[in-house]
Amino acid sequence: MVKQMDERKRDSMIAYLRRRMAQVGIKAVDLAAALAEDRRRAKSVRFRSAVGETWDGNGAMPQWLANAVSAGQSMEHFAIGKPAKAVKQERPKVDWNNDPFAGSRLATVPAH
Repeated sequence: MVKQMDERKRDSMIAYLRRRMAQVGIKAVDLAAALAEDRRRAKSVRFRSAVGETWDGNGAMPQWLANAVSAGQSMEHFAIGKPAKAVKQERPKVDWNNDPFAGSRLATVPAH
């Protein structure tokens, strides 16, 4: 369970990060640009492997995906960002009018 950081700790952490950024020459604009690039890159990812390898669907298919597809796995298995299709499984309809055991002892004995 992650607890909310109290205001003093949060302010202290922000001050520490600002000092460290100034020491190594990172500006807030640089950080904002890097975060925006990460978000843009994350949105463009269309396929992801179990170990985190990604592909945006442009250019040549990466080796990890080509290997999986040639082994029989579908590309949809690796697709991300799309909700899984709900598979509605209907129970088979039973016509009890033609039940040969209706009214017999077999129809009333509890199954074990």
